[in-house]
Amino acid sequence: MALTLHYHPLSSYCWKVLIALYENGTPFEARGVNLGDPAARAAYAALWPTAKIPLLVDGERVVPETSVQIEYLDRRHPGRVRLLPEDLDAQLQVRLWDRLFDCYVMTPAQRYVAQLLRPEEDRDPLTLSGVVNELGQAYDLIENRLGEGPWAAGEAFSMADCAAAPSLFHAAIIRPFSPEHVRLSAYFERLLARPSVWRCIVEARPVFQYYPLRHALPARFLAD
Repeated sequence: MALTLHYHPLSSYCWKVLIALYENGTPFEARGVNLGDPAARAAYAALWPTAKIPLLVDGERVVPETSVQIEYLDRRHPGRVRLLPEDLDAQLQVRLWDRLFDCYVMTPAQRYVAQLLRPEEDRDPLTLSGVVNELGQAYDLIENRLGEGPWAAGEAFSMADCAAAPSLFHAAIIRPFSPEHVRLSAYFERLLARPSVWRCIVEARPVFQYYPLRHALPARFLAD
């Protein structure tokens, strides 16, 4: 039975797993989730009670949480691009970078967008400004810790880069990189040049109209 990914094309966490799937051309069914529909949400929550996306289903097995999903794919459906190295120390580096991008870039960016989805009078200015500050701190951390290799954890593209691409895509719209973020900016460009990453952007174009920061999207993301 084919893999099924329950997802939404605008979700940064969904992009993270899509990139992993696209890297290896792993066959799967992409199944859109409409969490705004009560019946659809209830049916989805029956699979996993948090009703968060994405959710990976492999036959009778339900696999939640994006980092776990990618590790599962790497072990159960491996391809030519191994997203977790065999060496334990190298694995820890990949997992560390994965956590840094998820916790300090992607999650704050989601909080910012969630505020924009509220009516203007209900938005919290402290949350919005706090996220901008958090992202600046995260950029400095990444800039100072990126190595000489092309990818976050070294020479090989990994789960860390699957997390980095959607994180930085959304974060850079909220707070563009500063001129001193030389390594970070170059790294982001390498991510955008990766076919698996660009495919997520192209596939999201039909629904960018619903993205509250659409007006700030660089033109290159809206059309080739």
